[in-house]
Order: sequence, then C-alpha cells, then structure tokens
Amino acid sequence: MRRALAVATSYPDDVPVGAIVLGPGGAELAAAGNEREAAGDPTAHAEILALRRAAAALGTRRLDDCTLVVTLEPCTMCAGALVLARVSTLVFGAWEPKTGAVGSLWDVVRDRRLNHRPAVYSGVLEDECVALMRDFFRRP
Repeated sequence: MRRALAVATSYPDDVPVGAIVLGPGGAELAAAGNEREAAGDPTAHAEILALRRAAAALGTRRLDDCTLVVTLEPCTMCAGALVLARVSTLVFGAWEPKTGAVGSLWDVVRDRRLNHRPAVYSGVLEDECVALMRDFFRRP
C-alpha cells in the first residue's frame, strides 16, 4: 500500500488514487495513478490503467493469481473491470461512501451472480489513504 500511496502523489492534478498490480510471485507488474485530467479520459482511473498495463506485461487479459492494491475503494467501473480481469485479490485503503462498489454503496466484487469473486482486504493503511484524499480536497 505504501507503493500505491507514493504513486498517487505523483499525479498532482487529479484525485490522488494510486494502484499497483502484483503478479503471482508478488513482483510489481504495473502501477498507475488517476490520469483523467491529463488524458481528458473519464475512464482513466488508476485501477483501469494499472490493469491494462499488467495485462500488457503478461500478454493476457486474465490476471489470475494477481493482486490489485489501490488507495481508494474502487468504483463500479473499476470493480467490474477487476472481476472481468479475474484479479484474485483486491487490497484497498480508504472507503468511498459516495461511489464505492466493494461494500460502501454497492458490492460488485461479492455479487454471487458473478462467476468470479476476488478475496478482499479493506482498510489497509486507511488513515494515510484518507489523509491523502482529505488534503487534496482541502486545497485552495
């Protein structure tokens, strides 16, 4: 999570979310922060970009036995993407009560109707992740 926090702070003009994908052996495959503002792309969330880069690194869309670590609870788009990519484990820091789709507002990743449900670990370094968001939104 500390690596994801560091990635989040390297994108100063967007909401500071950092995501990394770890491969089956624990090595980092990809990292990304939000690039929505820089790219002018509403889908350029940290999670989506990290998943795309990890898939490219592995040469497959299936991220079996991979772990996605992200500083903020994923939204519905990102939760759906990690399910479709078959990410085995999701680790996130701060809860997102307005748009979170891993338990806050919805629970996409645990929906029994889906054929893939990753293991979820929430609240990892939560205070640091919350502080990052709070500080960003308090900026003038």
